[in-house]
This record gives sequence, structure tokens and C-alpha cells, in this order.
Amino acid sequence: MAFWRRLFANPSAAVGLVVILLYALAALLAPVIAPYGPREMDLANRLRPPAFLEGGSLNHPLGTDQLGYDLFSRILYGARVSLLVGLISVAISLVVGTLLGCIAGYWRGWVDRILSRLADLLMGFPYLLFTIFAMAIIGPGFENLILALCFKAWVEFFRLARGEMLTENTKEYVEAARALGRRPAAIIFSEVLPNIYHSLLVLATLRMGYMIIMEASLSFLGLGIPPSIPAWGSMVSAGRDQMLNAWWVATMPGLAIVGLVLAINLLGEGLRDVLDPRLQR
Repeated sequence: MAFWRRLFANPSAAVGLVVILLYALAALLAPVIAPYGPREMDLANRLRPPAFLEGGSLNHPLGTDQLGYDLFSRILYGARVSLLVGLISVAISLVVGTLLGCIAGYWRGWVDRILSRLADLLMGFPYLLFTIFAMAIIGPGFENLILALCFKAWVEFFRLARGEMLTENTKEYVEAARALGRRPAAIIFSEVLPNIYHSLLVLATLRMGYMIIMEASLSFLGLGIPPSIPAWGSMVSAGRDQMLNAWWVATMPGLAIVGLVLAINLLGEGLRDVLDPRLQR
């Protein structure tokens, strides 16, 4: 309860969490909220403006695209893709990177040298170019997109977990656990991780927003989610040729991306303030 009180006492964290929950609720209830199906065309109402503009209709509150798709409905369904990609890719990267970082920081030696050189090698490649190259090899698709994003995303969690482990490894409570004969796995999971989880949680929250941007970028380029599945990035790509006469086709999904990523960043910054004991002092 104390954590939640501190969290909601932080304005940026509270606003970010509420907005994220609204996005998640809208994605979960998309079949109920959306007035049309995600692939339901209405060619008679192609490029219909939003309801708040002249010529708009309440039947299409955010307008329609060049194929007559209702933008509001597709944005709701597209939220499912963005949230799932962000959650799954960050979760996998967090588990893999933290485990490898703890192993490297605890045992050091040749294990640390091999893993650290691999991490340094991957850090030398720009993330977007590396992911484009990976997608070009394994092909588009939801599962392949998750795999391509995780190829390099674990590195930052590895570096953070390794640095924290190297710091904690020399402290008295770890030495005492060794003296008591506790196994390395028990020391890592029972002693060290409870003291470093807050840093990993903040990083995971911030990286989720980056993963959503990466998914949108790849979908924009036609290398991410297949066109048959509504995705914000592919919606922006489809509307770029209509910017002069139907700006809402690309703008509405773009605003959805901005709103979700901004909310995630606000939550991440708020979590840093709430969980960091140095800032609390």
C-alpha cells in the first residue's frame, strides 16, 4: 500500500499509469467498443473526415481511410498489437538480460568476458538497422517481430544487471550468505535481485515505449506486422500519401502512438522517483 500511495502522489506516474490503463482497457474491449470490424470496408465513405470537421459523421468519429476502413475501430484493434509487442518483447529481454548479467557479474572471469564482448558487439549496431536486417532474414510476422526485437534488446538489461551485481557482490550481506554456504543461485535470486529490481523495473518500463516505437517503425516500412492485422505503424504508412487531402488518415494513429509512449515514459520517470531510495532520502 505504501508503494501505491507514493506512486499516486507522484503526478507524472499517476497520469502515465491512468493513461496506460485506459489504452489497455480500450484494447481489451475493442470488440465491444469498436463500431466496425478491423477489416470492414465502407467504400461509399472513403476518406470521410473526423466528426469534428465539416463533412464528418458520428458514424466514423475519427474518419475513414482510402479503403473506407473506420480509423477509430482500427486504432482500437491496433492498440492490442502495440501493447502485446511492448510487453512480450520487454519481458523476454528483461528475463534473458537479467539472468545473463547476474551470471556474468557473479562469476566474472571468462564467462563475464565472453558475454560482455558479445554485448559490446551488439551495441555497436544501430538498433533499427539491426532489426531491419533481422526481419529481412526471418521474414515478417508477429512472432518473428518479437524475436527480432529481442535479439538486441537484452543487452541493456544485461549491462545494468551486471553492473549492479558487481557492486552488490562485494557487500557484507553477500559475503555472509557465502559464508553460510548458500548456493550461488540462492544468493542471486534471494539476496541480490530484491535489492536491484527497482532499477530493472524502471528500465523495463522505459524500454517498453521504445519497443512500441520500433514496432511502429518496422510496420511503417512494411517489415513488421502483416497488413492484414491493424497496426499503428502500417496505418501511418498507408496515410502518408493522403497528407494533403486527408491528413487524419496518418495523424490519428500517429497521435495514438505519441499518447501511449508519452504515458509509458511518464510512468517510468515516476517509478524512478518512487523506487530509488537515494531520491527518497
